[in-house]
Amino acid sequence: MGVRDRLEEAHLELPPPVAPVGAYVPAVRSGALVFTSGQIPMRNGSLVATGRVGGDVSVDEARECAVQCILNALAAASTVCDLDEVERVVKVVGYVASDPAFTGQPGVIDAASDTLIAAYSDAGRHAREAVGVAALPLGAPVEISLVLEMRR
Repeated sequence: MGVRDRLEEAHLELPPPVAPVGAYVPAVRSGALVFTSGQIPMRNGSLVATGRVGGDVSVDEARECAVQCILNALAAASTVCDLDEVERVVKVVGYVASDPAFTGQPGVIDAASDTLIAAYSDAGRHAREAVGVAALPLGAPVEISLVLEMRR
C-alpha cells in the first residue's frame, strides 16, 4: 500500500504542490535527503486560517493548519522524489504564530507528526522542533518544513 492510500485511509488527500510565494523552489534533493521549503496552510489557493494561535486562531484550527502544512510539504517533496521510496522521515520543523501567552506549540505540531505516522508508520517518527514566533508569511498561523531520507 502506498503513501497516498494510507493517507486516504486516514481521510486525508495529498494536494497538488503549492506554488512558492517567493524566490525559492518547493523542495531540493541532495543525495538521499529531500529538504522542503517551509509550507503554509494553503488549500485550493487560500490560507485555511490567518492570525495567531491563542488569539485569533484556536488550537483546533491550528492543528488543522498543521495537517495542511505537512500535506503541502509532502506534495512539495513529491516534485523531487517518489514518496513511496521514503526510507524515513528525518526531521520536522514547525513554526506557530503565537499569542504572547500561548505555550502549546508542541500540541499544534503533533497534528503534523500524527499525519506522518499515518503515512509512514514507524518510519514516520522523526526529530522535531515546534517554535513559537510573532508572525509568519501572509499571516499564516503555522509553517512547517520537512527532511526525508530516501532509499538508496
